[in-house]
Amino acid sequence: MSTLIVLLPPRDPAVPSQEWQLPELPFLLLDKSGRTQRAGRSALALLPRASTTVLMVAARDLLMMPATLPPLRGPRLRQALPNIVEDQLIQDPQTCHIAVDPQPAVGGRQLLAIIDRGWFRFICESFSAAGHRSLRAVPVTRCLPQALALGTSAKVVELATAGEPVMADAAGGVASAADEAALPPMVAAVLGAVVQTAPVMLLEGAVESNGDRLVPRVELAIARGMQGEGLAVPANAVNATLGALAGAAPVSLHMLTEVPGNEPSLATNSPARLAAHIHGASPMPFEQLARRALECRFDLCQFEFASQPWRLDRATLRRLRLPVLLAVGALLIAIVGANVQWLMLSRQRDAISTQMTELLLNTFPKTTVVLDAPGQMSRQLQQLRVAAGELSPDDFLPLADGVARSLGTVPVNGIAALDYHDRRLDVTFKPEIKVDPDFSKRLARNGLSGAIDSNTGKWTIRNGQ
Repeated sequence: MSTLIVLLPPRDPAVPSQEWQLPELPFLLLDKSGRTQRAGRSALALLPRASTTVLMVAARDLLMMPATLPPLRGPRLRQALPNIVEDQLIQDPQTCHIAVDPQPAVGGRQLLAIIDRGWFRFICESFSAAGHRSLRAVPVTRCLPQALALGTSAKVVELATAGEPVMADAAGGVASAADEAALPPMVAAVLGAVVQTAPVMLLEGAVESNGDRLVPRVELAIARGMQGEGLAVPANAVNATLGALAGAAPVSLHMLTEVPGNEPSLATNSPARLAAHIHGASPMPFEQLARRALECRFDLCQFEFASQPWRLDRATLRRLRLPVLLAVGALLIAIVGANVQWLMLSRQRDAISTQMTELLLNTFPKTTVVLDAPGQMSRQLQQLRVAAGELSPDDFLPLADGVARSLGTVPVNGIAALDYHDRRLDVTFKPEIKVDPDFSKRLARNGLSGAIDSNTGKWTIRNGQ
């Protein structure tokens, strides 16, 4: 079963929903054995098809927060979720899609991922319309490498190397190791320059002026344990931003590299130009990020967005329209053809029946009622043979003669009784006579058929013709 993994851009809040468009998307295609088949960047309509499509949702589009949930499931839980998170949102919670992490968080709480429902529906429907039926969506922060247990000294060296001031506690001293150990480590990743989703700005990274230079803004994904967040910051402010957000917590910084389609260029948002503004970042290949998406079990496609490949939506109906029309046409043709054939055979049957009736009445004019023309013709001919003294194959003498010629090794005086009735001959052999197995074959050669009654031991002989 092949798998397609796609990295999605974040939604631009300034762009109205009717102008949303997706730029060319980086992807990785794996075969059923997990081997890389293709990697590249393509428009949505040209993405390769796969059995399963995994979407890595941008960190800026998601608000992840733990919450205590009531013991509800299915539609009832979906109705209760907006009331649980409404105090934490500026946006109307009814316009948000809320997904629940199946893995429990600390203290028996559940982690929630909140995303704008309109944007998430736009993404899911766009991929479904492009032929991607089995969809999964995972937070990109869950695809980052595992946090490293950095010590205080390592963090101080990293920030000092970056030319940033060392974070201090309220008393003015450097944070203690005990305070640092109590905070979850932070994993941050620079996922490239900001990509707009407005038609006029597709594939253009946002930039900010810094004196005489234009500094590109970058997508920054941050993971703190199970939670995650995203920011769009100037490239030269990444280290300072992380230092301010981390506090005393250890930080590991990565930069997305080997992204398909990011060939070396002189643009301000090229990977080489971005790396010049960011210090202390270790490379993170795109394939590594994509493969970690396969390990994530937090699927955002829940409730009304749950993947249902059998669902007959408009796109599926459009694709099935021609096959359904062909099937209905073939069924109608088969029904019409079967009825036409039945009418033809019915007329032939009536014609043959009329011919047989005419033949019977022409041969035997005294016949007053015709119920079964073939049977009546056979009985009338039999009566004529009897009247002419001609023996019928079903008479006693022809049957007895045939039995005599079929005895073979069975002695003639071995017959105890012959009983003729209803055009059949019942033959009873003496108890000491053993009839050989070839007796039935000899009867068949003489035009007779015989069967033995296992209860009485009698042979019933009939005309085999």
